[in-house]
Amino acid sequence: MNSLEDWAEKLKACNKLVIVEGKKDRKALKELGISKIMTISSSPLLDIEKISEKEVIILTDLDQHGKKLYSKLRHTLQRRGIKINKQFREFLLRSTRVSHIEGIKVP
Repeated sequence: MNSLEDWAEKLKACNKLVIVEGKKDRKALKELGISKIMTISSSPLLDIEKISEKEVIILTDLDQHGKKLYSKLRHTLQRRGIKINKQFREFLLRSTRVSHIEGIKVP
């Protein structure tokens, strides 16, 4: 991935479930054409019990709270045998200034 636009196209094309923190995050990804999005509520561990996918993408915010939540979700999902695709999150951490998923905009 070379740009945020490329990132968004690859995320859309992979057709994996994307887990986000809130409604604004969901809205931002929907505007990019992503359709398989799960918003976790105040009880994220209860929400993930509903997941039946073999592989998911976790896009919690890249701030301190989001990183803690990511770690907890990743650990819980992996214990259930669900693979975590890290490439999209790692691109945001390495190659952009995005700190909140709701702030993602592609020209």
